[in-house]
Amino acid sequence: TGCLRGATRAHGGDVSDVQRALRAWVEDAEAFGIEEVVAPPLVQPATEAQSGAGVPSLEAMAEEIAVCTRCALSETRTRTVPGQGSAAARIMFVGEAPGADEDRQGLAFVGRAGQLLTKMIVAMGLDRDKVFIANVLKCRPPGNRDPAPNEVDRCLPFLKRQVALIRPEILVALGGHAMKNLLQ
Repeated sequence: TGCLRGATRAHGGDVSDVQRALRAWVEDAEAFGIEEVVAPPLVQPATEAQSGAGVPSLEAMAEEIAVCTRCALSETRTRTVPGQGSAAARIMFVGEAPGADEDRQGLAFVGRAGQLLTKMIVAMGLDRDKVFIANVLKCRPPGNRDPAPNEVDRCLPFLKRQVALIRPEILVALGGHAMKNLLQ
């Protein structure tokens, strides 16, 4: 709730508006490309058995992302960065897009910003492998430029499906671009 209050103060709304927006976002099964979202409250992680045969696991999604050619970023990337962490994560961190280090390694938040995020996660009393870290975009924009709207449109469904599978209790937007795309 503290994160929600901070986010809403920055944007002039109230906590209930943000909660409604997040619930609507998770419950929008069509946007996730799945037939049904099980257990709408964001408290239980969805296992593959719970979510049904038509819903891919995080590993299957990573494979799908690895061969994605939905936008021009597929032509300039070194590696995709699907995100990593626990499928049972209670906290999910979402950034804007991979940087150069992430593009080289295929892992989210491994550069300077990632080192800071890791220190913050440890300071919270958690291990990095117990949370899930992802980005709105799964490929690095050239020169670390801001994501183009058409890139976000093509990549955001992957993130929405990840949120639907993980069902974190807390969703943390790391920056304005991530917040804008999470709350639309």
